Amino acid sequence: MKTILNYFFRGLLFVAPLFFTLYVLVILVNWLNHSLNNILFNWLPVQIPGLGILTAFFVIALLGFAISFAITRPLFSWSEAIFARIPIFKIVYTAFKDFMEAFVGEKKKFNRPVIVQIVDGVDRIGFLTEENLSLLQIKDRVAVYFPHSYNFSGNLFLVHPDKVTPIDVNPADAMKFAVSAGVTHIEENSNSDQNV
Repeated sequence: MKTILNYFFRGLLFVAPLFFTLYVLVILVNWLNHSLNNILFNWLPVQIPGLGILTAFFVIALLGFAISFAITRPLFSWSEAIFARIPIFKIVYTAFKDFMEAFVGEKKKFNRPVIVQIVDGVDRIGFLTEENLSLLQIKDRVAVYFPHSYNFSGNLFLVHPDKVTPIDVNPADAMKFAVSAGVTHIEENSNSDQNV
């Protein structure tokens, strides 16, 4: 009986994360597809599965293509400048845009994993996001983002550079390690050119 339970738990360790990931993806894809179908293709007599997702993909890719040209770039910069002036909207828009750029844009910020000594004997994994805080009139501090475990949120701390130690690991592995509460395995990274 104990052997069967061991097999069951081994199978559960494989199935549960897979099921949860697929479940979340299916919910997101269905919601996005349904929403876009209702907005764009409500006039069609038949619902075509995946049409909303496919349309969103091509529209976003087309926008990215248009932004790449020098002729159209000023138009997008002008529209962004307008968004950045609308009260309340600008706070959400600029914060979300900067957050997205930190992950996928040219200004990637979560690419320098560090260990920060919180108190003697207690360290925390974070990501060095800014070394120069002179615009905030702050000296002798760097900005370190600490992601929360099992959550898409985190905290920003301003810490003394002496408490920050760069670590030689892949940034994606460091993020997985922090978000998974330390249960994800970190693989060694051959890059060691990160300095505070």
